[in-house]
Amino acid sequence: MSWQLPFFAAQVRGPSMSPTLRAGDALLVRRSARARPGDVVVARFRARPDLLVVKRALREQDGGWWVRGDNEFVTDDSRAYGVADVIGLVVFRYWPRPGPLS
Repeated sequence: MSWQLPFFAAQVRGPSMSPTLRAGDALLVRRSARARPGDVVVARFRARPDLLVVKRALREQDGGWWVRGDNEFVTDDSRAYGVADVIGLVVFRYWPRPGPLS
C-alpha cells in the first residue's frame, strides 16, 4: 500500500501566473484531483507527463482539465499541450509574501 502526505510544497518558476503568483513563490498544495473552475492548481499535461505546472483550472474536458496561465502572453498551457490532470489545489503562498492567493 502506498502512502502519501495530504499536502506538498511547490515552487513557481517563470512568469506564467503573474500577477497572481511570481517566480520564486513557494506554495502549499493539497493533493486532490477535484478542482473547480477558477482554482489555481498543480497539474500534469497528458502530452508532457514529465512537466508539473501551476496554472488556473478553466473547465473540465475529456476527463481532465483545460488549464491556463494568468499571464497569457508568456505561458505554455492547454493551448499548447491539451488536457491536464490535476494533482493538487494551491491553498496558500508561504514565501516570500505569505498569504492566500488574491
